[in-house]
Amino acid sequence: MVLAIDIGNTNIVIGCFQDDKIIFVERISTNQTGTVLEFAVSFKSVLEIYGLKSNDIEGSILSSVVPSITGVVKQAVEKITQKSCMIVGPGVKTGLRIAIDNPAQLGSDMAIGAVAALDQMNGPLVLIDMGTATTVSVINNKNEFIGGMIMPGVAISMEALNNKTAQLPKIALEPPKKKIGSNTIDCMKSGMIYGFAGSIDGLLDHIEEELGMPVTAIATGGLSEIIVPHCRHKNIIIDDTLLLRGMRIVYLKNK
Repeated sequence: MVLAIDIGNTNIVIGCFQDDKIIFVERISTNQTGTVLEFAVSFKSVLEIYGLKSNDIEGSILSSVVPSITGVVKQAVEKITQKSCMIVGPGVKTGLRIAIDNPAQLGSDMAIGAVAALDQMNGPLVLIDMGTATTVSVINNKNEFIGGMIMPGVAISMEALNNKTAQLPKIALEPPKKKIGSNTIDCMKSGMIYGFAGSIDGLLDHIEEELGMPVTAIATGGLSEIIVPHCRHKNIIIDDTLLLRGMRIVYLKNK
């Protein structure tokens, strides 16, 4: 079995593969003050919930956009598996053709998402990762990663509304009864859901205009299932395991 761990700014996503089958996907909070032991206990507990033992894990791979805890989480994984943990980064073969100004700047999350998508289909592709930040990756019809877009994520925007205004409360992100809200909370829900859905639609329109051809869009991340159904582009594929599958592919390339 292969353990894949994706460290995001808000959550750490943990996945376990038996060959190409995903045994489980779980999330824990990204605690930037967490110790090696605390993370090790969390990972070991997740395995135990699914009836797995540490020695069932033959290898592991880690992707991170939070450098401050990458080393700590790596040590935690190695502590419970007693095996070296691979980190997605410089020196790790991905097989991805990168055609941006500085390939070294490409985030590991965007790289492994592209690897997973290209394992299943050809470009042009647009990958939308709706996490703390919303990142958009563009792959052309030559299967080259040519760039993308980054904008604030839904959670950041909701937090900013609450923290930077005097009267707007924290809300649960769920569709309002109607698009035009008739009270403060419904207005906020509508603004968030339809505002971000409209943003995704607009970005896809601009990308297709610049490429001069239609694209296949894939959305991933914890909030994609909430936002994407409200987009006017109805052919967006939701794939919450995209990054984990990309890590497994990279692991096998470098094993």
